[in-house]
Amino acid sequence: MSKTAPASVTPLFVTELYRADLGDAKFEDFLAELDDTCRAIADEDEAGQTWSQTKGYLGYTSYASLNDLPARASIFADLKAILDSHVAAFADKLDFDLNGRKLKLDSMWINVLEPMGHHSSHIHPHSVISGTFYVSIPEGSSALRLEDPRLGFMMNAPLRKANGKPEHQSFVCATPLAGTVLLWESWLRHEVPINLSDDVRISVSFNYA
Repeated sequence: MSKTAPASVTPLFVTELYRADLGDAKFEDFLAELDDTCRAIADEDEAGQTWSQTKGYLGYTSYASLNDLPARASIFADLKAILDSHVAAFADKLDFDLNGRKLKLDSMWINVLEPMGHHSSHIHPHSVISGTFYVSIPEGSSALRLEDPRLGFMMNAPLRKANGKPEHQSFVCATPLAGTVLLWESWLRHEVPINLSDDVRISVSFNYA
């Protein structure tokens, strides 16, 4: 009897998460200035405070109130320059055919999430790559929880083993550090679970299109 060829499994339609950790010693001054600037803007932005309270966001976000952070403070212009290079690298990894153009920053906003605050599951319409830069991540604060985009089509699929491969899970959590950049395609549904820290969790989110 002839031997059969070994079976193979090929990953198809892969969903990718880009991560870069920039919080080394030489980056501490940058993080400290960005932290101070985020807190100062949060204290001054009454429109953002009102919007956050109206929407039940436990903390502060400039999402609906400010659209000029890189022009408002030079530290955000510096952050934009850092993000530009990472977004370009991710777009290249994704094999995007951009016909010679580069993705550009479309929006950037501050998030100050108080203890017990969370951000419910959502996507980022009208953009290509979205992401978050993490400024202050106290012990016990939330990870980023990502959802398998095929979840609604799985119908009678069995549950996944708890110790199975991350790429086989329906939900995957990415735990950032201060100085971490996370990037994903904007259609990928994600959420921020409850902040179980005793301190605020500060991040800057953004969209590129």
